[in-house]
Amino acid sequence: MLPASRSLFVQQAFYCWNWKCALLSATARSIVYLAALARSGPHGRLSIVMVEIGYVALTAGVYAGLQQRALGLRARWLGNLIVAAGIPALAQILDWLAHRAAGAAVSSRAFLAVSVFAAVSALFHLFVMRHGVFLTGHGRSLFDDFRRIPRLIAGFVVAPVALFAMLVTGRPPRAADSEAAL
Repeated sequence: MLPASRSLFVQQAFYCWNWKCALLSATARSIVYLAALARSGPHGRLSIVMVEIGYVALTAGVYAGLQQRALGLRARWLGNLIVAAGIPALAQILDWLAHRAAGAAVSSRAFLAVSVFAAVSALFHLFVMRHGVFLTGHGRSLFDDFRRIPRLIAGFVVAPVALFAMLVTGRPPRAADSEAAL
């Protein structure tokens, strides 16, 4: 039996588990690993992908749940920092340790590819979560979230361009181009 404090921690971790992100993260990260390892022989690829599916499906839901809770912090900049940098960095470190512990060492090229993917993914995750997508407990289905994704992808791609244009021109974007329009 777990001590009361550890039991409470486990309950809290699973309370905020985000099944939508767990499913998507395990699938996407496994594909990235397979692509990065495509030139290496078949030896080791299956074990790496199996570790990824099992470990990421379990942990990504907890990480996304923590990110979802961070969105509610009073200091928006702190919530953004936690969502876009803190939790993804922790996840990458723990992911690397899980692969080492399982004896499925990942090449530096594959680890770099997954780290770059994780950084871009974290920024996209922040963007879509701020727009109410891939959140659990809000009555929206995964299908509803997917219906909104094309427009959010466009907004995510356009956002840096709009920011650059604003810096160059000194004018904020029109209301139709802003986050509120998405």
